[in-house]
Amino acid sequence: MYKNLAAALAAACFFLPAFSQPAPKADPLKIGFVYVAPVTDAGWVRQHENGRKAVEAALAGKVKTTYVENVAEGADAERVIRDLAQQGNKLIFTSSFGYMEPTLKVARDFPDVKFESITGYKTAPNVATANARYYEGRYLAGVAAGRMTKTNVAGYVAGFPIPEVLQGINAFTLGMRSVNPQARVKVVWLDVWFDPPKEREAAMALFNQDVDVIAFHTGSTAVMTAAQERGKLAVAYHSDMRKVAPDAQVVAVTHQWGDYYTQRARAVLDGSWKSGNVWGGVKEGMIRVGDFGSKVPKAVQDEVLARQQDIAAGKLKPFQAVAADVRDNEGRVVIAKGQGLDDEQILHMNWLVEGVQGRVARKAP
Repeated sequence: MYKNLAAALAAACFFLPAFSQPAPKADPLKIGFVYVAPVTDAGWVRQHENGRKAVEAALAGKVKTTYVENVAEGADAERVIRDLAQQGNKLIFTSSFGYMEPTLKVARDFPDVKFESITGYKTAPNVATANARYYEGRYLAGVAAGRMTKTNVAGYVAGFPIPEVLQGINAFTLGMRSVNPQARVKVVWLDVWFDPPKEREAAMALFNQDVDVIAFHTGSTAVMTAAQERGKLAVAYHSDMRKVAPDAQVVAVTHQWGDYYTQRARAVLDGSWKSGNVWGGVKEGMIRVGDFGSKVPKAVQDEVLARQQDIAAGKLKPFQAVAADVRDNEGRVVIAKGQGLDDEQILHMNWLVEGVQGRVARKAP
C-alpha cells in the first residue's frame, strides 16, 4: 500500500506545473562623468551636472551615475577616465575639449565601454562626439547687447582661441552689429578655462576701456559678479546667473544637456548605441536664450525671442551674408554677399570678424 502511495505521489509531482523563477534583475548601467572644473551653482560644469541629474531622474533604477570634478586636461584626465572604465562604468561622458585625446587613448584599451567626447571632433567605434551650436545663442545675445549698450563698446573674456570660441565671438559681434553697426568688441584671451581671479581681472580691465556690456567664454561667474560690482551689463553663459548678478544680467545663453545624455544612456541600455557626431543648437533644444534681466525692455526681449524662433525655423543663420560681404578684422572677405558658411567652414573657423579688436594669437591647449 505504502509502495503504491509513494508511486502515486511521485507521478502526481511529475505533472504539477513548475513554479517559474523570477529572472535576475539586471544591474543598473554605470555611467561616469568627468568635469574640467569644480561643480558650482552656475557655469559650464553646472549644466553638465544638471544633465547627469536629468539622466538619473529619467532612468531611475536603470542607471547609476558618478562624476569626478576639477580634472585637468591632459595626463590627469587620462588617469581619471581610465579609473572610471576600470570601475565598471560602461558609458563615460568626458565634457571638455582637452579631454578628446585622453578619451581616445583610453577607449582603445576598453572596447566594450562607450565614450562620449563632448566638444571633441575625433570619433572611434566606441567614441562618439557631441557639441552644441553655442554660436546661435551668442548671436542672439549680441542682438540684446547691441540694443543695450550706450558706449557701443562690448568686452569679451575668452579662454582659448579654438574654433568654438572664435565662433562665439564672431556671432556675438555680428548680432550686435546687426542692430548697432557702430558696435565694437574688445577681446581679452586668458589661456585658461577656469580661473575666477584672472577672469575678474580681465573684466575689470575691459570696464576701464569704455566697455559697458560684457560677454565671456570661461567657466566661472567671476565676470558676472565683476559687472554687478561695477554697475555694468553682462551676458550670462552656460547658466542663468541672476543669482550672482541680479542687476547686471542682460540675458543668459544656456546649454541643455539632459535630453542628449538621456538619449545616449537609453541607447546603451537597449543596444542601439552607435558612434557618431551630433551638433545641435536652438532647433534641437540644446541651446536656449532667455532669463532676461530686469533692465531689459520688453521690446528688446521680444526682438531676441523672435530671432530665436527664426533660428529654430532655419530662417536666420548667423554666418550668412545677406546684405553685404562679411569681412574679417584684417579686411579680407570671409563670407561673400548672398553666401553662407557650411558646417565644415564653421568648425575650422580661424579668424575674427570686422568689429572685433583682438587677434587669434595662440592655439588651443
